[in-house]
Amino acid sequence: MQETSKKISPLFWVPTGYFTMALTYMTLTSVTAIMFKNMGMDNGKAAEYASYLILAYTIKPLFAPFVEMYKTKKFFVICAQVLVGLGFFGVALAMSLPNYMPVLMLLFWGLSFLGATQDIASDGVYVTSLDSKTQSLYCGIQGLSWNIGPIIASGGLVYLSGKLHSEVFHHDPQVFGPEWVDAWRIVFFIVAAVTVLMAFWHMRVMPDGAKAENTPTSASAVWYIMSDSFKTFFQKRDVWLMIAFAFLFRLSIGFLEKIGPFFMVDPVAKGGLGLSNELLGIIYGTYGLIAVLAGSLLGGVFLARRGLQPSLFLLCCAVNLPNITFLLLSIYQPSNLLVITAGVAIEKFFFGFGGVGFMIYLMQQLAPGKYTTTHYAFGTGLMGLCMMLTGVISGHLQQLLGYTSYFVFVMLATIPSFLVCWFAPFHHKEEPAAPEVLVDAATA
Repeated sequence: MQETSKKISPLFWVPTGYFTMALTYMTLTSVTAIMFKNMGMDNGKAAEYASYLILAYTIKPLFAPFVEMYKTKKFFVICAQVLVGLGFFGVALAMSLPNYMPVLMLLFWGLSFLGATQDIASDGVYVTSLDSKTQSLYCGIQGLSWNIGPIIASGGLVYLSGKLHSEVFHHDPQVFGPEWVDAWRIVFFIVAAVTVLMAFWHMRVMPDGAKAENTPTSASAVWYIMSDSFKTFFQKRDVWLMIAFAFLFRLSIGFLEKIGPFFMVDPVAKGGLGLSNELLGIIYGTYGLIAVLAGSLLGGVFLARRGLQPSLFLLCCAVNLPNITFLLLSIYQPSNLLVITAGVAIEKFFFGFGGVGFMIYLMQQLAPGKYTTTHYAFGTGLMGLCMMLTGVISGHLQQLLGYTSYFVFVMLATIPSFLVCWFAPFHHKEEPAAPEVLVDAATA
């Protein structure tokens, strides 16, 4: 363990480190979609552009070994956070340009790779600076801190954008267009300031992190390890069934993720519910997230008592069948906020409940072998790829079909998930789920 980590309690850097990771990720992959929508972009482009920003997080296992080779993990955390802060500052400034969108997308693209690097390095500090007992002790704090990020981003920042737009700049919240730029510029200035402050804080309190065992020392060693990990991955028994499981389990969620919030804020005349950004922030960023966390915790208890193999199909039902709430909301278009909130909370609760099984399956059935960590990352990368690809096309499909027909399509998209769960192979003995898995299931 590093000398610094002995002097400074992990309480000083674990919560802030994981909060900063989540703030960056959620701002890039979730908040930007709402911003694009507010500024007048149609659903197709808004969902597509925001989904492209998931790519760097999907492929981060491919460049993670290079981060291991140079300097210290703390060095990469600090550099990434400073550059992320400056990048968001640049986004806010770029929004004042006449044709800002190409510059904006270039900045967001660079920020996504910086954010993924921050994740790699921050996880590295956590794993190598703390022994296994301390890691388990702080696992709950780690997960809680990460989940504050979505509350602040999808809840607080979206809420703040609506307040600024209507009460400070006195614009009509129901009209989407360039008038929203003023509010969102302030939001990005705030994200920039918070991220830079976190970088300076971590400069003082975060340990350096140690090199992991068998860390590659040259680029050729990295390429050998990566090629060997790919080779051994595809040598696994029934690997294509497990790949299909990893890619398709959350297929319907991928189609719902970006369109759900768009449906909430679109006018009633266009088939939406006509909510403001403020209400969207409260419903999704607060009640929705609480429902996910409650569902994931109860799902973990359910799995611990019943076991994964006899539960997997039920968990698939829990993830997919509650999507029907959005179909019902699109048919009846209720104005009662309690009904709308209940619909979102039901879908999110059961997503959290069933999602735990997905992560445990990857860890216990797909990952075991010579490169357990890398193969687990491949599995989560396949899931991320699914979320990116479905997000890219989801808005275009919704525009073609309309909301009600689109949510019928989402229900049909659950069929591949049921098939891969029914045929999912089990070749390894089940083990009790580690606390880290529950954190991943709640936040992934």
